[in-house]
Amino acid sequence: MRKFALALSICLPAVVSAQDRGQVLADVTEEHILPRFSELSEATFVLSATAKADCTPESSELRAAYHAAFDKWISASHLRFGPSEVDDRAFAQAFWPDTKGFTAKALSGLIASEDTAVETPELFAETSIAGRGFFALEQMMFEPQFSDQGTEVYRCALIRAITTDINSNANAMSEEWKVYAPSLSQPGADSPYRSDDEALQELYKSLVTGLEFTAQTRLGRPMGTFDRPRPKRAEARRSGRSLRHVELSLIALRDLATHLSANHPEISADLNRALEKAILRAQSLDDPTLDGVSSPQGRLRIEALQQSVEDARQIAATRLGPTLGISAGFNSLDGD
Repeated sequence: MRKFALALSICLPAVVSAQDRGQVLADVTEEHILPRFSELSEATFVLSATAKADCTPESSELRAAYHAAFDKWISASHLRFGPSEVDDRAFAQAFWPDTKGFTAKALSGLIASEDTAVETPELFAETSIAGRGFFALEQMMFEPQFSDQGTEVYRCALIRAITTDINSNANAMSEEWKVYAPSLSQPGADSPYRSDDEALQELYKSLVTGLEFTAQTRLGRPMGTFDRPRPKRAEARRSGRSLRHVELSLIALRDLATHLSANHPEISADLNRALEKAILRAQSLDDPTLDGVSSPQGRLRIEALQQSVEDARQIAATRLGPTLGISAGFNSLDGD
């Protein structure tokens, strides 16, 4: 019997105790999730206030506030569950990829009709998600198409409505996360999660899906194919943020990975090493909009970055997941 028990302990991955899992959940909630949404709320307040003071798209103050707030959203955007998914808040903050050009159409429609929805936050929140959030604001501020469409007065009102809506959304997420947090860190009868395992799986999904999104969408979309690269499909290219989103996302996911692997030093070291390699590759690229996909040398460097992200995802999927007791058949993109 002792031999069987010894063999079992050798063959199975180490399983952390319920107390250890509880500490991991508490640490992720208090140190990773809540600060991110609090900082997002603060940064979007500044963005909204700045737009009220000066709605000129070329304003250096407005652009600085836009970049600062967008940074905070990207650093929290992998957490697409709980309060983040209520009322499609995550999509309202960032409707991308926009494969059909709905954002430009929504904005043009609002401007052409001088839609009075811009007059109150409640009405604007009922408009198309494609015309709300950071990508709508980006087009209003950086897309030449909207520099003289309609009247200057209405364009100003629209920019202010978008920034107010972004801040309202961020505030709602931040406040509701404070209420929701105990249900994640202390699963049970009154929580959407019946056990620590279920709560841990939710966070693991955020990690793996975040890595997949960065590799396959943030990098994969502009890469297209070797014969047909698609640089204009890069995320937030108008404001020169495409590569920055890759870097910020990886930094945030590294922090989440560090928390989730805290009880497994060897996996933690390897996963952090892989993520650090990807981050350094992103930081070494002098290609803010990923235009380099159009040249052989530039494409090779972006492919290397993509492979580094995929290497980190593989470690998470094949080593961290099983060690945490998450099914090997789990597909993060299924939403299950």
